Amino acid sequence: MRWKPKEKPNQEIVNSLAKELAIDKTLASILVQRNIDTFKKAKQFFRPSLDDIHDPFLMKDMKVAVKRIEAAIANKENILVYGDYDVDGTTAVSLVSSYLKTISSTIATYIPDRYEEGYGISYQGIDFAEDNNFSLIIALDCGIKAIDKVTYAKEKKIDFIICDHHKPGKEIPKAVAILNPKQIDCTYPFDELCGCGVGFKLIQALGVSRNETIKDFIPYLDLVATAIAADIVPMVGENRTLAFLGLQVINQNPRNGFKAIIHQIKKPELTITDVVFIIAPRINAAGRMKHGNYAVELLTEMDFDTAKEFASAIEKFNSDRKDLDKKITQEALIQIEENNEKEKFTSVVFDENWHKGVIGIVASRLIETYYRPTLVFTKSGDKLAASARSVKGFDVYDALEQCSEFIEQFGGHKYAAGLTLLPENYINFKNKFEEVVSKTIDKELLTPEIAVDAEIDLSEITPKFFRIIQQMAPFGPQNMKPVFSTFSVRDNGFGKQVGEDKSHLKLNLIQGSDKKTYNAIGFGLGKKMNVVNERFDIAYNLDDNTWNGITSIQLVLKDIK
Repeated sequence: MRWKPKEKPNQEIVNSLAKELAIDKTLASILVQRNIDTFKKAKQFFRPSLDDIHDPFLMKDMKVAVKRIEAAIANKENILVYGDYDVDGTTAVSLVSSYLKTISSTIATYIPDRYEEGYGISYQGIDFAEDNNFSLIIALDCGIKAIDKVTYAKEKKIDFIICDHHKPGKEIPKAVAILNPKQIDCTYPFDELCGCGVGFKLIQALGVSRNETIKDFIPYLDLVATAIAADIVPMVGENRTLAFLGLQVINQNPRNGFKAIIHQIKKPELTITDVVFIIAPRINAAGRMKHGNYAVELLTEMDFDTAKEFASAIEKFNSDRKDLDKKITQEALIQIEENNEKEKFTSVVFDENWHKGVIGIVASRLIETYYRPTLVFTKSGDKLAASARSVKGFDVYDALEQCSEFIEQFGGHKYAAGLTLLPENYINFKNKFEEVVSKTIDKELLTPEIAVDAEIDLSEITPKFFRIIQQMAPFGPQNMKPVFSTFSVRDNGFGKQVGEDKSHLKLNLIQGSDKKTYNAIGFGLGKKMNVVNERFDIAYNLDDNTWNGITSIQLVLKDIK
């Protein structure tokens, strides 16, 4: 692991902020690093409110989209709410459809089949719309690249409104309206919304003519917060506000679907991390193992007992998904070894029998062993489909663009993408991708990096210090949980390897003449027990740990050396 200290901010600004907020300079420095350098910004950061949510009509095409939907409702047209099968897509469909159903009885939903139709808008979905007399499709979390499909729909007299957040290409579909803050000519003040976030802006705009205020839309924020967390969009600006308020809804008054999931896991209060690792995988499991419709049914169900039945079925999907991704990861690791590819710049693996629903998870798992851009392929119809994952600092989307001669279709973000290609192009693509990455990646990026916010002494960790760190939540990209480094610590002699396979470390740390011991846990660091015999350095987060009813501050070690 590379420990990379963050650049120290302007000391005058740090001193001024520390004084204004009555906090120590370490905490002030962390805030300034995150561009929170005035009292006003700090107030907005620590106390997100509904006032921070932007006017939806600032988004390009919003007026056009609202006008078309209002006309459809007035004319009793059938409206199809269409979305991707992942968490962002299914929450967006649940949100928009459940709102529209409060004002129209001609609303239906459509989630494409991951295996038969693949990602995004499909010809099959448009044919379904035509066969069932839908004249308007609202596409969520997809569609920005569906040029041919939107044209196909137009020929059938079906209009499209596209609500997407993915990067637009040079050409965009000829839809009635395109709501996407990443469009170059869109002046909306925040361009990092997720797909469900764009859907939320649409219903917020639809509410204006009905004299609904932002307060009327609070119940929908549990869906938005879940999508923000799952889609790993920056946890800053409007996203932070929506996630902060949405988390309150999840914990205080969640919809029946969330209540049923929480009921399954029996955890009294959820953090954004719990949403990422507990709620999101279960919603995703429906689309991965069966069909995304299960997730929409769970998230829109009004009867709690029925929601519990859906949640129970999804729990089984999630359990099956875990077994499957473990098995496929093992097979992929063996493939890399047998092909003598351990020293390459990329991991590109393929097996026609691998389950398409888990290849993205497997790509992420492979990066834990071989830290480099990774693609996992499987067979999908007469083509090969892949999920791509990248390492911090490397744009896999750009790398794929340079391999486009061998690709049929692709889309995604800097760190995650999906693509399809013809089987005969697999080897050429694999070689080209390796060539592109080897020539363009900074070799330093092939070693995992720990970005260290501040170097501190253990004695600086006080209840007040920890309380302020907790108030910086929800954490996520661009507002990650602070990482600290402390040098020359020692264990009090009672440190040990823990866990069934002794893969974790439990330490009691002391520094210098400070006689206080600090509890620390190092998940996956059991193999570093030999380092603990002498003085050593640590990189860590702070968390609370409850044992026998007593809660204390615990250091969660990221690395020791």
